[in-house]
Amino acid sequence: MIGLRPAVPADADFCYLVHRAAMKAYVEAVWGWVEADQRALHDRGFDPSHTHIISIDGQDAGLLIVEHTPEHVYVGRIEIRPEHQGRGAGSHLIGELLRDRPVELDVLAVNPRAHALYRRLGFHDVRDDGIRTRMRWSPRTERGHP
Repeated sequence: MIGLRPAVPADADFCYLVHRAAMKAYVEAVWGWVEADQRALHDRGFDPSHTHIISIDGQDAGLLIVEHTPEHVYVGRIEIRPEHQGRGAGSHLIGELLRDRPVELDVLAVNPRAHALYRRLGFHDVRDDGIRTRMRWSPRTERGHP
């Protein structure tokens, strides 16, 4: 069972711990991981009004940040604790966003598992700066299909 609930300010520590567990190796590979810097960055950027907590089988397991713009849906972050990864939650949640508007997201170049997931879901590369790849999913009509 996969669910979402709006985040509240008290979820700040949980969201940081999820980020550290899910992303530390990737951040470390690109920029290096300095705990105090990462914590400060998180504390400055945490906005519960744009964050949802992912639950799996009734247990808080991750976070999802999605921005809706007139042009597209942007997935700012989807992070799931490692012990809950590989069970379809990410595919399910991203799949729920794939409707009638384009969806965009950024993936770190050092995260081939995420690249593979998004490609399986129909995303394609839009631009790559060597650190991040912007990926985009388009509705069938936008991809040239009826």
